[in-house]
Order: sequence, then C-alpha cells, then structure tokens
Amino acid sequence: MPNGRERVLVVEDDAALRTAIVRAVQGWGDAELMEAGTAAEARRQLAAVPPPDLVIIDVRLPDASAFSVLDSASELSPAPIMVAMSGKASPDEAFRLAQRGVRAYLEKPFSIQELTDSVEAARNEAPNLEPLITASVGRVPMRELQSEVRRVMVKEALAQTEGSRSGAARLLHVTRQAVQQILRSENRSSKASDPKD
Repeated sequence: MPNGRERVLVVEDDAALRTAIVRAVQGWGDAELMEAGTAAEARRQLAAVPPPDLVIIDVRLPDASAFSVLDSASELSPAPIMVAMSGKASPDEAFRLAQRGVRAYLEKPFSIQELTDSVEAARNEAPNLEPLITASVGRVPMRELQSEVRRVMVKEALAQTEGSRSGAARLLHVTRQAVQQILRSENRSSKASDPKD
C-alpha cells in the first residue's frame, strides 16, 4: 500500500462474526480496520478517503444484497480486493460475484485459517475477467472490448502507482510509451464523444 498500511473493510451483519473477523485481520499485522453491519454503512465507508484496500463482505445483508456495495467498490480507483462470504451462494450469485470483481469466496461457517488463506489467495491473484468477457460476447465488438480492458488496466495501474506512468508500465510489464499511447487514445476518444468540442 502507498502509505504502508492496509485499510480493511469488514461488512457483516452478525456482530459476533464481524468481531471475530476483525480480530483475525488485526493478527495479520498493521491494518486500519473499518466495519459495517449494513449495505448503507458499507457504502458510506467506501466513500472514505482513502478508500479501503480490501473488502470482506457478507453476500446477504439486512438492508440489501452485497451487490450494490460491490458495484460501488468496483468503481473505486484503485478497486479494492474483494472477498465474499455466505452460507451458500447459488450458481447465479457466484457468477454475479465474479462479474463484480470478487476474487475469493468463503462458504460459512469457515475457520480463521480458511479466511486467511482466501484473502492471501485473493491478494496474489489477478482479477478474473472471464465473466465480464463472457457476458460481452455477441453484445460488444471485440475491438471495443479489447480497448476497454486496456483502458481499465492502465487506469488501475496508474491508481496503484499514484499516477506514475513509469510505475504503471512496470506493473503492467509494458513500455512507458505503450501506457502513453493508450492514454492518448483514450483522450482522443473522450474528446470525440464530447458534444462541446
């Protein structure tokens, strides 16, 4: 993390389970913890500056499903690593979780070791783009989709490196010129679609 401290948001309506998860996260090292028991509280926490780096979230919350929270989280830059947990997710829910960038899923009940292992795996794994790409087949031309994936990856890399184009290039394993070309292309596209110009 840029400031050296990971910010972790734990979203769980069961207070006892939320406390157990918070204690487990505290055992991982120097983390700044945020808690929420509802989707509304979670969305407020996501608006904090800086936003969380990691979100551990229950799929079923008393005021809404986790999907509205995950949608808000996925719009952040950089997007936090997201880990979902639930008693049982249907195949449709599992697909929708992956679509929203959830990198790991825990079925309740789970042990602290299973939580730790899942979070570690999520940290070390790139986001799964397959659900997004699958959902786009037949709806979005391939060239458009490729352009969008490149744009999002550069935007995310810039956010993770605090705006450094050289840092983003290293993170993406491309040249700095490639990052600049993608940014120029995006600027041309946004100017072309701006009705004021």
